[in-house]
Amino acid sequence: MTTPAELTTLLTRVDAVIVDLDGTMVDTMGDFSAALKRMLNELALPGIASAEIERMVGKGSEHLIRSVLNHVMAHENIADVAMKTEAIFPAAWSSYQRHYLDINGSCSAVYPGVVQGLDALRAAGLPLACLTNKPLAFARPLLQAKGLDLYFSQVFGGDSFERKKPDPLPLIGTCQALGTEPVRTLMLGDSSNDAQAARAAGCPVLLVTYGYNHGQPVRAVDADGFVDSLAELARAE
Repeated sequence: MTTPAELTTLLTRVDAVIVDLDGTMVDTMGDFSAALKRMLNELALPGIASAEIERMVGKGSEHLIRSVLNHVMAHENIADVAMKTEAIFPAAWSSYQRHYLDINGSCSAVYPGVVQGLDALRAAGLPLACLTNKPLAFARPLLQAKGLDLYFSQVFGGDSFERKKPDPLPLIGTCQALGTEPVRTLMLGDSSNDAQAARAAGCPVLLVTYGYNHGQPVRAVDADGFVDSLAELARAE
């Protein structure tokens, strides 16, 4: 685990912080599960367990929906599943958007320590931007509903740039919006998506240990540090 002294050293080397949303600030698995359940019911498809959904989260809503459709139709042969997924996808996407916007935030919760951590970063004079693969139309209302929106001078979603994390483009674009160099901008996230994008963009990266890392151990990810809670940022020496 990263020590308070190591966190202080890391924070003194940056001019701004980019913060991920799902799995980093807010536990949104309940929102995902509820919206997907409604979508699958509407399409007369089998359900899916939350544990399976958790392994699919993090690469954007389009990827999530395709992964869910492939999973629930896995009893069919692979070629047919792929074809059926693409045939159903437009209706599934429309259904999911409608249900997610209706549910957004009602089945989710801010992780313990997040407010303390954001307060500490703000007190240190570090500008904050939120960068998520969640569509911007979902991200902004969620931040507002959870009282987190006022911490961020910039908010970008998975549809704000031509490509999503783990591509470095969203981080580079966010750094440009913040007016900071990538090497002086910390990426704070929960998964290999965040770490890979940060490494490719030239940003240092700090990961939380409690989020959604596609079912893989997050401590195995190449990162500059790990925290069990963002409240640890408030205890940096």
